Amino acid sequence: MALADPVRRHLIARLSRGPATVNELAEPFPISTQAISKHIQVLEQAGLVARTREAQRRPVHLVPERLEAMTAWIDRYRLVKESQFRNLDRLLDQDSTPGRDRAPDTRRRPS
Repeated sequence: MALADPVRRHLIARLSRGPATVNELAEPFPISTQAISKHIQVLEQAGLVARTREAQRRPVHLVPERLEAMTAWIDRYRLVKESQFRNLDRLLDQDSTPGRDRAPDTRRRPS
């Protein structure tokens, strides 16, 4: 759910280049800093980002371990699906091989 929103995905992409404040993160968006803060809270609750304190600044940064765990989980399912698609491709290639004997058409035709 945390990455379902395009704004949050954009925030993650921006933070992949380095930490940023809420104001810096809000710059490219036509929404308020308060709305950006709410998006950051969702990402924090998911464990994808964290805030630190540097004097008066509270930069937001990625939590790489959490992103790596999520990526590993996604990759596991991606590999299964890729294998299924390769199997389907093989079956379709076999079925469309020229000269291959096909089963007779047993459907009834109207008389």
